[in-house]
Amino acid sequence: MVGDQDMSKAAAGPSRRRLFVYNGGFLTQGRVRRILDLAGWDISIGQPMEQDAVGVWGKSPTSPRGEAVADRKGAPILRVEDSFLRSVHTGREGDAPIGLNLDSRGVHFDSSVPSDLEHILATHPLDDTALMNRARNAVDHITRAHLSKYNAFVPGQNLPEAPYVVVIDQTRGDASIEYGGSNADTFREMLVFAQTENPGSTVIIKRHPETISGAREGHFGPDDVKGRVRLLDAPVSPWSLMEGATAVYTVSSQMGFEAIYAGHRPRVFGQPFYAGWGLTQDEYPVARRERKLTRAQLFAAAMILYPAWYDPARDCLCELEDAIDTLEALARAWREDHAGYHAVGMRPWKRPHMKTFFGQAKDVRFARSLEQAQNAAADDGRQVMAWANRVTQDDDVIRIEDGFLRSRGLGANLIPPLSLVRDDLGIYFDPSRESRLERLIAESVNLPSYAVDRAERLMRTLQSSGVTKYAPPEGTLPDLPDGRRILVVGQVEHDASVLLGCTDVATNRGLLQAARDANPDALILYKPHPDVAAGLWAGAVDAPACDVELSCDPASAIAAADEVWTMTSLLGFEALLRGKPVTCLGNPFYAGWGLTRDLSPPPARRTARPSLAQLVHAVLIDYPRYHDPVTNSPCSPELALDRLIHGPVPSPSLINRLAAKLQGVLVRRT
Repeated sequence: MVGDQDMSKAAAGPSRRRLFVYNGGFLTQGRVRRILDLAGWDISIGQPMEQDAVGVWGKSPTSPRGEAVADRKGAPILRVEDSFLRSVHTGREGDAPIGLNLDSRGVHFDSSVPSDLEHILATHPLDDTALMNRARNAVDHITRAHLSKYNAFVPGQNLPEAPYVVVIDQTRGDASIEYGGSNADTFREMLVFAQTENPGSTVIIKRHPETISGAREGHFGPDDVKGRVRLLDAPVSPWSLMEGATAVYTVSSQMGFEAIYAGHRPRVFGQPFYAGWGLTQDEYPVARRERKLTRAQLFAAAMILYPAWYDPARDCLCELEDAIDTLEALARAWREDHAGYHAVGMRPWKRPHMKTFFGQAKDVRFARSLEQAQNAAADDGRQVMAWANRVTQDDDVIRIEDGFLRSRGLGANLIPPLSLVRDDLGIYFDPSRESRLERLIAESVNLPSYAVDRAERLMRTLQSSGVTKYAPPEGTLPDLPDGRRILVVGQVEHDASVLLGCTDVATNRGLLQAARDANPDALILYKPHPDVAAGLWAGAVDAPACDVELSCDPASAIAAADEVWTMTSLLGFEALLRGKPVTCLGNPFYAGWGLTRDLSPPPARRTARPSLAQLVHAVLIDYPRYHDPVTNSPCSPELALDRLIHGPVPSPSLINRLAAKLQGVLVRRT
């Protein structure tokens, strides 16, 4: 925010001020209280003194109390409202906001006086190249992730048949209607205009989420469904809806703001913050708004400069980009999980983590067999999930596996994961059929620039930290002779990726021999799989077949090598991340895209040629799900990586440690 009168910006500095409130929500809503605290405000009750301010919630029914006290005491008012990206569900359903608009001049939806937001829009230069690029990138990210103020919808679902005209309803009593110079009659006027100006077109009335849930009444209902008018009474992505629209009509809904970024010039019948800047058709313009802005300028002001964004995982104020990452993870989890699951093939120790990852929207129920799960799903509409190697290739289930940034310690030690993958097509280690990851990699060649930049930042953090699948580096690299070094990566030989992805060479000894035959003069370094080295699974090479066997961490081993040879190990992908040439004797998910030397013919369908950053985005950002053990919430890959580097991270329980040791004993006896 800008301006010498801007209290909320000044409060972000070292000085703090008391904020006297007369609305119980400021005291009971912990997230609101915390954001205000981080912004420099100490919530207080009683009577304000000199230098104190009065806090009110927008133009809520309780705001006159605070306004009266402020008028009597001559105290300034700070008006607080939800930000334009808020949560998955509405506040009435219990979700906390990820940001607040803190306004010392007015409130963004009250057109009678300029707000801090309007002041920014009218006076800020809005000409900084970096700021405008941030705005454009954020728009791309929000639209790609289908994010809105509320996000309990599944993109692509509940859409009417295109083309159509969209009329946006709002809840009765919404303060933005009255203070935007409108009333209930304005909605009737808008519907008439929509039909008159679009003869022959279907008119879709988009209802508000709180109207759909039954919490609040809207302005339109079933009685309005006549002629060409239809009622959209189901949750829908605003971005999906706008794609099929030929025109958009609104009074003061935030969806009108989103319509601008979906390529429309909405017809506006109220006086919302986004009207009057040359990007809308205004039926009742605000005379003082004379400046013409670009879409990027409007967005930068409303979404970057104006709000106070909050990072719940790090408990700090943050930038818009961090808030988008947080909300994207929360929305993705709800969209994928809201129907609930019946799960099969989950070992008892994994079940709590399945509930943690996939059961926050609706519970995960565990079945004894696939048939039992499928029968139960037919009755209650839940999805069927299974651990990937516990079902056949033909079973119609959602397959679950460990993610690629998993934990600090071995999975075979029964350490809980920070990431899991959920695949509705196949599974990444089975090259015989398309997986969701394979499709994401193929589509990654069309990623926008912001996404590629994000992947490159993630790569740099991985490179500098030394983190691999099992977290930070441990162990030391021995002194190695000079010369060309080939790192050969061992695997658990009965691992599904070996069984399904290898043909001619499917053993560690065979891999070592192939590397030796092709590189007779090179120094062959061998890195056994950590589970094999720990004695937790079979696959040890029973006689020397290399020059040096390494027990150091994978990142150090990769750094010491000139080239990496593997069958299907994830370490081959981690070597690509670190700029090393990789030769594959099997068909791992990262082979066949032009980034590796493939000695086994890859699937013919892998024709796309992504860059390394595009591949990384598909593999580490789009495909896995991440979970923060501190907040017990879905999170971004960046946060999961931060936890792996700095902690805290989960550790195995006593029972799990004993079970892992027993497993190792049984393996050594077989």
